[in-house]
Amino acid sequence: QVQLVESGGGLVQPGGSLTLSCKVSGSRVSTSGMGWYRQAPGHQRELVATIATNGMPTYADFVKGRFVISRVVVRNTVYLTMNSLEPEDTAVYYCHKLESVYWGKGTQVTVSS
Repeated sequence: QVQLVESGGGLVQPGGSLTLSCKVSGSRVSTSGMGWYRQAPGHQRELVATIATNGMPTYADFVKGRFVISRVVVRNTVYLTMNSLEPEDTAVYYCHKLESVYWGKGTQVTVSS
């Protein structure tokens, strides 16, 4: 059974940084496209970034230059490093195995002074 477990969320001041982790079991991140999504209160879930099986990343326009998606194959873990955080980045962040039904339960990120 595939399981995705996010961690690393928390409260951070505007301009700060956080790194989220998504530990994957039951599937290999090297052979699965993986993505980070987020959902803010009153908003639909939206795509933040993806990483393809060949390691190629893609980003939503609103995070380009600020966020970096990466993976460590031996740890079977996908990361989202978030820099220059803004209050508008406040949301629950979810990890997703692309083209599948598998989602993590999410981790809360709050950007506030």
